[in-house]
Amino acid sequence: MSSRSDYINLSSLLMERWLRIDHSIVDAQRLLPSEFGSNIERVHTVDPAATLYAGKVGLRRLIEAEGIHHIYVCCNGFAETCLLSIGDVTAVGASPPSDKITVLVDGDAKAVFVVEEDIAAYTVRAVDDPRTLDKILYMRLLANMVSHNELIAMWERKTGRTFQIERVPEADLLKLINEAAFPLNILLSLSLSVLVRGDVPSQPRH
Repeated sequence: MSSRSDYINLSSLLMERWLRIDHSIVDAQRLLPSEFGSNIERVHTVDPAATLYAGKVGLRRLIEAEGIHHIYVCCNGFAETCLLSIGDVTAVGASPPSDKITVLVDGDAKAVFVVEEDIAAYTVRAVDDPRTLDKILYMRLLANMVSHNELIAMWERKTGRTFQIERVPEADLLKLINEAAFPLNILLSLSLSVLVRGDVPSQPRH
């Protein structure tokens, strides 16, 4: 049976072929690859996210080599997706926890969360903005930059409850990534970059 990484690699391959063959679609337009998230060239993680990022980097190089005008959007975390679980990656999409929450390693790395409607609005504006031609757009507001520990503290103040925090050491996290099924394995490997290794603050702010 095919794995999720097989589908990811196939998607990248099909995109490469499309770019090489069908310039009639992109010659007069600005290509907006479906990246979003972090800057794929400034991340430090493991598979399966590493393979996903490598495919996207390859597409960037192809886009640039083919002379196709483009804009890369790095919006960081989707707030309404990530924050429902108060940043608990093991429960993305679930309701806010009532008593227990999982934190990866020490929980001190800063991440950025942007509301999806704002991501869409800024992306639409950027597409026709001459300042973004062949550039990277970062959505990295300082007010939206928080650590997992800070998120938990804010929710504790709001609810008047204290959570029981289960911390996952990095060695255990790497083992869990290797053993978990999709989609948890890719969520955890993406979070290794953002919530553990702190890759977001190292990215420029525009």
